[in-house]
Amino acid sequence: MISKYVLQNLAYRHGLTVTFMPKPLFAEAGNGMHVHQFLRDSSERNLFSGDEYFGLSSVALSYTAGILFHSLSGSLLAFGNPSTNSYRRLVPGFEAPICAVFARGNRSAAVRIPGYVKDPAKARIEYRTLDASCNPYYGMAAMLCAGIDGVKQKMNPSEMGFGPIESNIYNLSEEERKSIRFFPSDLKAAINGLVEDNTYLEDTFPADLISRWTVLKEKEIKYVNSVPSPAEFKLYYDL
Repeated sequence: MISKYVLQNLAYRHGLTVTFMPKPLFAEAGNGMHVHQFLRDSSERNLFSGDEYFGLSSVALSYTAGILFHSLSGSLLAFGNPSTNSYRRLVPGFEAPICAVFARGNRSAAVRIPGYVKDPAKARIEYRTLDASCNPYYGMAAMLCAGIDGVKQKMNPSEMGFGPIESNIYNLSEEERKSIRFFPSDLKAAINGLVEDNTYLEDTFPADLISRWTVLKEKEIKYVNSVPSPAEFKLYYDL
């Protein structure tokens, strides 16, 4: 929020504007808001440090599974990627993190384990799907709820088919890709996911907030879908 405030005011002083839209330019890489995270206990011990996959603990893996599970339903995306423009970024190619997969070096995975982190005290995961169109207070809270739900449910990402997969998803054969599951590809699907999958949020997000958020996003979807786009003029103007 501070970065947005400073940059927008700095741009204004110079007669410019700045955007944090997830996908402002066609055929160019989009803007993500990657979030590094781990949990600590009351003694400041990093609960994500362990001897499982690449130095992570079972808690970290369960947290990762929760993030991926609730992203796959669309529920987490409804708060973390809450604009219609979010899904212009979340498309195949451009290393877009749209696969329900975790890995160490795979940029097409939604959750990465930073390979350059060598200190066990700093072990963490990186969720790469969020973007800056989100309300960070909602986005961060929803992400925590999803991860903690994974810990409570003792979810296992490998047993749930989330990997690890180190190969670039888009370089896999059609047969190999059949086992990969992808996140919702539009805001409508994400909102539908939130309606169906919100129990994990109920201790943090009031039911009225979720209901109002759903109504607001439905209005945005209806508006965007009803407005002619430049692409439509290009395709159909001279019919």
